[in-house]
Amino acid sequence: MPGTELFGKEERKEVMDVLETGVLFRYNNDEARKGIWKAKTFEKEFADFHGVKHCHMVSSGTAADNVSLAAAGIGAGDEVIVPTFTFIAPVEAVVNCGAIPVFAEIDKTLCLSPEGIEAVITPKTKAIMLVHMVGAMAKLDEIIAICKKYNLVLIEDTAQALGGSYKRKPLGSYGDISCYSFDFFKIITAGEGGAVITNNDEIYEKAHTWSDHGHSHIGNNRGAEEHPILGTNYRISELHAAVGLAQFRKIDFIIENQRANKKVLKDYLKKFSQVTFRELPDEAGDSGTVINIFLPTAEEAERVAGEMAEAGLNAAYWYNNNYHYIKNWEHLKEMKTAAPVGLQFFDNLQDYKTVKFPVSDDIISRLVSIYVKIMWTDEELKDICDKFDQVLGK
Repeated sequence: MPGTELFGKEERKEVMDVLETGVLFRYNNDEARKGIWKAKTFEKEFADFHGVKHCHMVSSGTAADNVSLAAAGIGAGDEVIVPTFTFIAPVEAVVNCGAIPVFAEIDKTLCLSPEGIEAVITPKTKAIMLVHMVGAMAKLDEIIAICKKYNLVLIEDTAQALGGSYKRKPLGSYGDISCYSFDFFKIITAGEGGAVITNNDEIYEKAHTWSDHGHSHIGNNRGAEEHPILGTNYRISELHAAVGLAQFRKIDFIIENQRANKKVLKDYLKKFSQVTFRELPDEAGDSGTVINIFLPTAEEAERVAGEMAEAGLNAAYWYNNNYHYIKNWEHLKEMKTAAPVGLQFFDNLQDYKTVKFPVSDDIISRLVSIYVKIMWTDEELKDICDKFDQVLGK
């Protein structure tokens, strides 16, 4: 994964700044920290990059999903439209806030389709959790129009597409609130970490208070702060923020190199007549982190993914993946939870055991994703192309 390729003196420097002050907590202790505020600095630079008013750093991408829903006022009995193809964290966040995940079909963007969304809207629908999957964007214009038509909250989960854009505007800057992940397997990493961004003052106030036990964060005496609302604990630490800050300052280099390496490989793959590519509403805005190809049949896609893996290529076949496609989420279908959740008390839900998604099944069963590295040399790129010949040239 990209960020993990670039650990170096920059990350060590930011971490040592924190360790030398001894203040690992992101709030207060103003005098002891000697002007070192890694989370605040990261928030400022991240907000500026996306051209938004507010950013709040949290402990993980999953925390960011939960904070986004709470800050947007989504709760018990509300329906939230989610994609069939996603890491399961956004779905878990909907369940954990007492709302109801309603699955909708994707399209060849690999994200929620406008048609799929329209097909499942009901009077209880309150939000769309739009996940920009494996590096690139959904059909944002059409989906934003649907949100306006039905007065729905748009949450952009941009965990897998940081640095991507649509019509020269960063992904994540379109939603009412948007969320990001900086775990070990993302475009930049903090080890663990996440962020939410928004232009909405009220949503931001709820986000930073709810994620820290309802603290108002007014003044420099934590014990004297007021608590406008009840909350929870999704704070990021200064250590994680320090690593994330150093990584984020490399984002332009990461995106530039990902895009360049992806172009080499994608151009080479065009020679194979059986290969087609994901739909990109704005190809120039693709983050470049993944090459997504379709094969004519599920059987051929599974074979190609397997042979690519055997050849040493980092290829994924999501149709059989435990964590990213609804077909394999037996724990969701059986509603295996640690304790009863609100979902178990509502009627007229989608039957997750039996509901069918033929469009998504066709797309995901024929999809193979190949991860792109930042630091590939020309020789390594040539070797990968040779392996494409071995697997696809049969």
